[in-house]
Amino acid sequence: MGGADRGAAMAASIARAARSMRMSEADIRGLSRAHALAMERRVATLDDDHHPLFLHPGRSVLILIRDVGCADLRMLAAASLVESEDAEFRTAAAAIRASLGDEVAELVGSVPLARTESLAEALVTAPDPVRLVALAERLDHLRHAHLRDAGREWRALAHAEAEAVYLPVAMRTHPRLSDRYQHWCQAFARRLERD
Repeated sequence: MGGADRGAAMAASIARAARSMRMSEADIRGLSRAHALAMERRVATLDDDHHPLFLHPGRSVLILIRDVGCADLRMLAAASLVESEDAEFRTAAAAIRASLGDEVAELVGSVPLARTESLAEALVTAPDPVRLVALAERLDHLRHAHLRDAGREWRALAHAEAEAVYLPVAMRTHPRLSDRYQHWCQAFARRLERD
């Protein structure tokens, strides 16, 4: 399956999941625009459509829908557009604003990025929508950390930050996300021991 095909299949999965949450067709069209915008740089840049970052925007959305039960267009659109790890795949705020409006652009801009100063404080004091988007987006990066060609040092840093920051925030925020972070931290700790 080619990149366009895999991207289209993910877009269809998102639309089905959104319909299962009884989102309006207008909101589903808005979510589809957000996902397409998030995919533009990936389609243009990544040669391998199986690269762990290729489907990241859609997987972040699906975590919010399936694990959190979120049907809020603003949050779901932001989840597809937040990129906490790789600056080259971030969408400019002006493009988000032009396509999806000020509220989505502001929410995307409010999500603290990984390994930033005062990350824990920023997450703990953030409003629930910001925290949930941040947790869902980061969880998808962590779930695919073992597939990244970033070296053991990067994986160890990602694990340490997940245990010290994201897991405690998830425990204070949402039970299902807490369970998923706990599972990932335990599984990845065992993997790091083997590296």
